[in-house]
Amino acid sequence: MDTMTCIKNRRSVRRFTEQEVPDEILEELLEAVRWAPSWHNTQCWEVVVVRDKDNKEAIIEQLSPGNPSARGVRQAPVVLVFCARIGISGYIKGNPLTVKGDWSMFDMGIAGQNFCLAAHARGLGTVHIGAFNHKQVDRILGLPEEVESVEIIPLGYPAHPGLKPTRKEKQQFVHYEKYAVSTRSDPG
Repeated sequence: MDTMTCIKNRRSVRRFTEQEVPDEILEELLEAVRWAPSWHNTQCWEVVVVRDKDNKEAIIEQLSPGNPSARGVRQAPVVLVFCARIGISGYIKGNPLTVKGDWSMFDMGIAGQNFCLAAHARGLGTVHIGAFNHKQVDRILGLPEEVESVEIIPLGYPAHPGLKPTRKEKQQFVHYEKYAVSTRSDPG
């Protein structure tokens, strides 16, 4: 599958079959995380792989009320919690280099998307989940103080294809030379 096809066809998947994800495929997907670019090559990511039913249930309890991804976390044979080592990405000698401060969220987004695109290319489904009680998930996973959970990504074979979302046209968000104010319409 070529890159643009993979990007355009990847969907958020919240329903999975019972088919297990082979360890060798999971290792391949984690290799995609390993090769994600990061600020100053800090590679701030830490990934916790969760397969145990009780651990998944403990994580589900920390999702925001009514989170549509709860069933997917329960059904997915593998759940990954992407975590960031705080205070290294975006810093030089302990000081933030830009007004943006810690770049870990940026780096984690790249690593997570590398993982999700690689999963899609292998016929697997994923969804990015960020609405949860991060401090409680950190406690459940036994994370050290300098590592914080960022997102949860369930992984499995899709029970059905995800819906194709509407997308803005490029002229609605691309500006040349300077930002140009224009009348914008809702993409949906």
